[in-house]
Amino acid sequence: MKILILLLSLIVRSNQLSLSDCGSEARRPLINDISVDCGTSSIGLAVEICPVVYTGYNETLLILNHMMDPVCRATLDESVNPPVARFNFPLNMTHACGSTFRTTSAAGTGIFSDFSNIQTVNISGVIRSIDPTTGTITYNAELKYYYSCAYPLEYLINNTQIDVSASSVSVKDNNGSFISTLSMDLFSDVNYTRPMVIPELGIELRTNVYVEVKATNLTGQYHVLLDRCYASISPLPTNSSFFNLFVPCSKDRFTTMIENGDSQSARFRFPAFRFIEQQNETVSTYYLHCITRLCEKSTCGTFKQCNNRRKRNTLDTSAVTYTITSPEIITKAESTDSKEKPLAADEDESSVGLGVAVGILAFVCLIALGVATVFYKRLRN
Repeated sequence: MKILILLLSLIVRSNQLSLSDCGSEARRPLINDISVDCGTSSIGLAVEICPVVYTGYNETLLILNHMMDPVCRATLDESVNPPVARFNFPLNMTHACGSTFRTTSAAGTGIFSDFSNIQTVNISGVIRSIDPTTGTITYNAELKYYYSCAYPLEYLINNTQIDVSASSVSVKDNNGSFISTLSMDLFSDVNYTRPMVIPELGIELRTNVYVEVKATNLTGQYHVLLDRCYASISPLPTNSSFFNLFVPCSKDRFTTMIENGDSQSARFRFPAFRFIEQQNETVSTYYLHCITRLCEKSTCGTFKQCNNRRKRNTLDTSAVTYTITSPEIITKAESTDSKEKPLAADEDESSVGLGVAVGILAFVCLIALGVATVFYKRLRN
């Protein structure tokens, strides 16, 4: 096996970097010679190649998790300075080039204090060098570059998108996020085909609002599960007035869950309402916020069970994390009809009253005139 690798190395070495090409970058390896990009659908690794060449190797002799598959091998990138050997593999348990997937659980804190089981998936592995030396001894040091990406699987969907961190060192964990794959949209129809357009004066009370939280470009082993959704007057989940549409194992009687934890989309609907404290305003404006879990397909059913949940008593905002917002929802504080109808009714009643008064006055005048005529005739006789 080593002879085959040696021959392959000799064939391709003429196209590889040499120590003279590296210049001042030719040095002993350091622990920060690897950078890790924890993306939403793949992980990218970049190893500075000049220290590898200095040690006696090249990118063809760097092997990811003992995988000899060509799609798991490194490619040389000389477009950056210093040049690097790049690896890239998808976040898929069956095609992640031998990476180890480990899911851990811990009690939720802060905004997630309702939940006793918050999951994080850790994806890790190692790049090792293969020594082409034959014989009993070698003068080449063995190279090992460890990588690790930790992805939380619980998110607060409201207003700020946080990009994924793009760097790490070889012996240090790196954090990634699936938040950029998640979006919240409002629709006006049960088929979720017509985006809801909210006019300046707001939508009518009791109008059905169809909500969809969807993951796009997300690795296929995860589904979207909404743990809690609520409305608040503030676009941020602060201590302003809020109303729970649903919380773990409980929902408002007017909220209808359509799909949750069964695919990469979660859907529900509710009738438009208004906040009473905005009663003196022309319209009532509020925002939706959803705590969203990405669960592995095999475990989503577990999180739907109520025995693993803790009931929420207050809104805790001490640990607000990644956020994106729903569009603002505006409802009419009062119906236009309700303002006009009482006025129309008053005018009609006034007209009727005036007509009756005029009629009575005319009748009285006629009687008086008749009595005066009779009295006049008697006086003449």
